[in-house]
Amino acid sequence: MTRLGDTPSIHPTAQVMESELGRYVEIGAGSHVSRSKIGDYSYCVENTQIAYADIGKFANIASHVRIYASMHPMERASLHHFTYRSAWYFEGEEDDQSFFDWRAADGIRIGHDTWIGHGAVVMPGVTIGNGAIIGSNAVVTKDVVDFAIAVGVPARTIKQRFSDNVAGRLDAMKWWDWSHEKLHQALPDFRALGIEAFLEKYEG
Repeated sequence: MTRLGDTPSIHPTAQVMESELGRYVEIGAGSHVSRSKIGDYSYCVENTQIAYADIGKFANIASHVRIYASMHPMERASLHHFTYRSAWYFEGEEDDQSFFDWRAADGIRIGHDTWIGHGAVVMPGVTIGNGAIIGSNAVVTKDVVDFAIAVGVPARTIKQRFSDNVAGRLDAMKWWDWSHEKLHQALPDFRALGIEAFLEKYEG
């Protein structure tokens, strides 16, 4: 049994570069994370690629997902990365830092308590709201609002998980910012209570 803690759990075959990982984070086998921030309690399963992303807490990311803001330079004479990873190819040349800065500025933002299904692709510049669900193999090209369920290619919202009233109250509660101890104390209620009863018990 894996016991997670303050130190992120990174599978020996995973790679994490220039990234910030929170507490209770798990990075699965064969996954690659670069230039990203992943919040507390979030995890990705095997063979997932994440780059230039800011991911909130409690994200549930399935296998073979690509959250990757890495467009090629379509306006240049060549798409190839010899034009921006030039140090790999030419002695005395440096990489094109301005290009990587552009990629970072077009990064991906994913909220708290999200679920990204198997094989989904999240395109550069997209924001996915708190509590949203992305279906398996979806290609997300546009923003997805809080607590929406989006599926398909390109992804489109098919329903909201909760009414606007419930969604607003849940957003305002921000249970994802609770301490580890409070989460543990509330565990029986997370398991047993319906959403309305849970809100009534913990609001205010």
